[in-house]
Amino acid sequence: MALLDILVYPDPRLRNKAKPVDRVDLAIQQLIDDMAQTMYAAPGIGLAATQVNIASRILIIDISDNKNKLQAFINPEIIRATGEHEYEEGCLSVPGVYARITRPSAATVRALDREGNPFEVTADGLLATCLQHEIDHLDGKVFVDYLSRLKQERIRKKMHKELRQQEPEPGRRQAI
Repeated sequence: MALLDILVYPDPRLRNKAKPVDRVDLAIQQLIDDMAQTMYAAPGIGLAATQVNIASRILIIDISDNKNKLQAFINPEIIRATGEHEYEEGCLSVPGVYARITRPSAATVRALDREGNPFEVTADGLLATCLQHEIDHLDGKVFVDYLSRLKQERIRKKMHKELRQQEPEPGRRQAI
């Protein structure tokens, strides 16, 4: 397994739309394992392949307290969404930023599991929010897109500032 680099907003690659997976094979299963290791190390509760610069419709979620109930969704699609609730969301691609987002309170999702078997799940609460959040990533959307333009601009500036602070000074050597 390998840790993957998570793209950070406003990286334009987060806007890429993921393509459906044609065949679930060992390479896809390895990607799921690598994504899981990356998500747990971050730490997070969900991760979409587009967040690690892979344009495939794959997402993983583990909302369990013990981090031992990993769920993989390949080619997920929301087939029904009902109700409405507000939840404070954060994102591994927008570190340190949280905002209250209104989404449907329940969602039914159809997908393939890590073995390529079709399944459906009807979720509510945190799982419904996570599924919608990660599917948004696969569609090239980030949760800050739900915020006002002013808030989006503030977050973009904050992320640029943090990125600049991480860059080494010109002429300064970096450790290898």
